[in-house]
Amino acid sequence: MNIQLEMLEDKVEFFEGESLKTIEKKINEQIEVNKSILLAVHSVSHQVTLLDNGRPYYTAVVHFKMKKNF
Repeated sequence: MNIQLEMLEDKVEFFEGESLKTIEKKINEQIEVNKSILLAVHSVSHQVTLLDNGRPYYTAVVHFKMKKNF
């Protein structure tokens, strides 16, 4: 069996929730997970949409990149 290991340089993750606190918690948890594979937040993009019932629904995209100095 031949195993090849490659460094992960970029990773994009998507988050969604019914409150900003929910999304913030999910993102912070994923930041901690990605620290272990040497990825840091490069950029964050977010959006809010109103559902049919008038409640807001939040989405976010977080771009993680490999840390240059570790």
